[in-house]
Amino acid sequence: MKKYQVKKYTTDYYFQWNAFVSQAKNATFLFHRDFMEYHKDRFEDFSLLVFDEKENLKAILPANKVQHTLYSHQGLTYGGLLLPMQAKYEEVKCFFETVLEYLKDQQIKEFIYKPILDFYTALPSEEYLFVLKEKEAVLKKREFNLCIPLKRDFVISKSKYKHYKRNGKLAFQIKKESNFSQFWNEVLIPRLQTKYNAKPVHSLEEITTLSQKFPENIVQYTIYYEDEIVAGMTLFKSKYVIKSQYGATTDLGEKIRALDYLYFHLIERYKEDYEFFDMGTCTEDNEKGYNSGLLTQKEELGCSLYNQDTYCISL
Repeated sequence: MKKYQVKKYTTDYYFQWNAFVSQAKNATFLFHRDFMEYHKDRFEDFSLLVFDEKENLKAILPANKVQHTLYSHQGLTYGGLLLPMQAKYEEVKCFFETVLEYLKDQQIKEFIYKPILDFYTALPSEEYLFVLKEKEAVLKKREFNLCIPLKRDFVISKSKYKHYKRNGKLAFQIKKESNFSQFWNEVLIPRLQTKYNAKPVHSLEEITTLSQKFPENIVQYTIYYEDEIVAGMTLFKSKYVIKSQYGATTDLGEKIRALDYLYFHLIERYKEDYEFFDMGTCTEDNEKGYNSGLLTQKEELGCSLYNQDTYCISL
């Protein structure tokens, strides 16, 4: 059986890490070090690399550490062990076991594992499920993730479609823009503050910097009515998936259903070139664990439910 060794990420591995991400079967641009490190001041990075005896890089793990707990990086939407296209189960199991032994040596007591959703991957990448069962991992959290399977017969509610056709007469203007400031300052920040007492995960400065580093992956669409901004959406684009990272509307935009109209426009724009339109979770801290109104709204736009699971492995 081959032996593997684990090394903690340092900037010496910057190019090797990014090259691996570009070829992995279950990675997106979120794992590029330039993306991961925009918030490096908030997290103690503890990303790992798995090498074979000949110093070939075989797997990587984006991660951060909080005291004696390792997380599939908390600054990312998803994570897990990233694998090469040709990975086979027995070697993946060895990667995991090598990582877990390393974590024990580093006095890590538990490993919180949040894998990438399967519709993002180039090839199925669920080897981890059997390994987690064997390691007696506990399902720590399950969230609804809403996503439109664009290549299948997704169903949009009749009422949503009726409003879309009717509102097409309002002469909306939709613009793809490189400047995020108007949407952030006039729509997104006020809306999140008023409705949820929250802030965007990314500051205006952060999203601007990230969009400059990843111009093909991060784009902004805004919709105007009578020259007034009424809604907008920030998209993260990976190989197979368009994700609505942020979507928000003004009070006027809500009355005239501008955000729904923008969703329809973007579905039509991207359905030929992408396989999925990810509209994110509807998680909420209540008895149900989700926002019923948001769930219904996204289902009516054609979304299906996918499970975003988080596991805990005790070491």
